[in-house]
Amino acid sequence: MFEVTEQIPLEELTLRRERCLRRLAAQHPEAGGLLVFSRPAIYYFTGLMIAGVLWLPREGQPLLMVRKGLERAALDSPHTATVLYRSYTELVSLASEHGAPFTPVIAAEQNSLPWSLADTLQRRLPGVSFVSGDTALSRARAVKTPFELDIMREGGRRHAKGMEEMLPQRISPGMTELEVALEAMAVFFSLGSLGISRLNAFGEELYLGKVSIGNDGNYPSAFNGPLGGKGAHPSLPNLGSPDTVWKEGSTLIADVGFNHKGYLSDKTLCYFAGNKGDIPPKVQKAHDVCMAIEQAVAERLKPGVLPHELYSLAVDMAGKAGFADGFMGAGANQVSFLGHGIGLCVDEWPVLAPRFANPLETGMVVAVEPKIGLHGIAMIGSENIWEVTESGGCCLSGGIRDIICIE
Repeated sequence: MFEVTEQIPLEELTLRRERCLRRLAAQHPEAGGLLVFSRPAIYYFTGLMIAGVLWLPREGQPLLMVRKGLERAALDSPHTATVLYRSYTELVSLASEHGAPFTPVIAAEQNSLPWSLADTLQRRLPGVSFVSGDTALSRARAVKTPFELDIMREGGRRHAKGMEEMLPQRISPGMTELEVALEAMAVFFSLGSLGISRLNAFGEELYLGKVSIGNDGNYPSAFNGPLGGKGAHPSLPNLGSPDTVWKEGSTLIADVGFNHKGYLSDKTLCYFAGNKGDIPPKVQKAHDVCMAIEQAVAERLKPGVLPHELYSLAVDMAGKAGFADGFMGAGANQVSFLGHGIGLCVDEWPVLAPRFANPLETGMVVAVEPKIGLHGIAMIGSENIWEVTESGGCCLSGGIRDIICIE
């Protein structure tokens, strides 16, 4: 009696499952399958955004166990066997009844499981030992399928239209950071964004992103990113401050996300209240350096390239230009990465950072976000999402843009 909205084709889900299990077999041949707990990962394998436990065996068909939502599962993921459970003690019998019993060694998505629940799970499954399945899962999700890339390309196109074309027509000096952030949200929602930006890191939250004016971009931040900001309230250090007003002659930086069909795009643009000729030379130089770094890194986003080499290239370029001190954050806001994989979550594999030595692969999508904090002045920077291809990065979110002037 209820209409189906949209389903991920079974062929697509099968491809994702097989890719992950191949990586799991290479890393942990002793593990008979993978237990998945986080909603984004369950959605990745089933097309259903739900709380539960997914058993992805190496032999046999997957089984999704939920406490509520069988009717929704039948609508969104009719090809996935789904049953109800009340306690972890039932998982063993349910898997056996399904024809894919638990094995003595099981890989688990450990990063998404709180200590208390992990402890309960281990007590409820005596005789089963666990290994981490996080690396196999994160690397499988890092390489996007053609189906996923089509979604991300469209999301990036809409994101670019919103930030490059529509938002500049709706903002002006005299507005607060929060007012600009709300205009960005209104633009994005009009373009079909689903709003929410999910994170893999346990306990992290992100709402749209950040809009910071002038030196607010260097405001002390606890978020693992280079851009600071007062935020809307101490309980929500995102969006922007309702008290900081955009004045003539000052910059505004927007680092905000767009959600298209669950997949995220991440983009940063700088705006200036005034004419191009009025931009302070130091600000323009810093932005020019960020654009040059993003371009240099993008050209090298090819399969086989090592992420830490791209990070080192960016640090070297920033240092030679005289911006080593504020590169990727001013003072305590500085972070030791240049970019990150992106997909169903903002913070996916790979990370362009020191010691990340696993080669890039065709089909990965990476957000490259060089930023420079100018003490007492502003945070400057650029960011786009790039698809890794044989010929270098292909931009999915509009491209590298100079500071946009709002007169």
